Order: sequence, then C-alpha cells, then structure tokens
Amino acid sequence: MRRYTLLISMMLLSGAQPAATQNNVEARGITSEVKLEEVIFGHLPELNDKFKLRATEVTFAPEAYLGAHHHVGPGIRHVLSGEVTFTEGGEVTIYKAGDYFFEAGNLAHTAQNKTSLPLRILFVEILPKNWAMPTVIPPKP
Repeated sequence: MRRYTLLISMMLLSGAQPAATQNNVEARGITSEVKLEEVIFGHLPELNDKFKLRATEVTFAPEAYLGAHHHVGPGIRHVLSGEVTFTEGGEVTIYKAGDYFFEAGNLAHTAQNKTSLPLRILFVEILPKNWAMPTVIPPKP
C-alpha cells in the first residue's frame, strides 16, 4: 500500500505540472493511504475501462489544514473519526464521525481539523483510469 503525505504529494504534482509550481495547495499535518483502487467494468459501458474508483484513508493531525483546492474527480467522503471543518463558498459545515458528504471536485473548498484529536476520513473517488497522482489540485480560475 502506498502512503503519502499530501505536502510531498503536492510537490510531486507541481513537479509534474510546472505551471502549478507557484499555485501549490497549502497543506500541513495530513497523510493519506490508498486502500483500494479498481478500474471500472460492469453494466455501464460508457465508463468501462475509462475510469477507476479509488478509496483513500486520509488522516488530519490535530490542527491540520488543507487550503483551497479542487479534486480531479468527484467523490463521497465518510468521516471515520473526529470532526472536519469544511468551508465551501463561504459556508462552514462541521462533519463529525459517522457523517457522509459529497465533493463535486470543481468547487474550491478548504478542510481543517480544529480539534486536539486526529481526524480520519475515507475518500471514495471516481478518477481517470491512468491517474496515478493524489487528487488534490489547485483551484482552477
């Protein structure tokens, strides 16, 4: 299994896309581990062999922060433990253990663990089949 820190991953992302070098996503205290990744096959031929599903467990240390960002693809999030302060479009929502929420991917948002306990979130995302990078990207104008 692969283990990333999002900060290192963002550096890799900026290295792969030189234009993004000056627009890195601010991140501190966050690690992630890909738990499962499968290319899509089934009764939806328009998706078959073009996209994959990725499940990633993301851990936010106490006071961890992820600055304004987009995601490569949409996904469902499940808060496994702790609580996340999620800000999108100026609206602040606190999701707690057991909560689910959806991220479209194309709306800039931030996430923060404002507590003194670790936060764990399961991300399940649909991505292009050959996407090998982390899914956090700088917001597009």
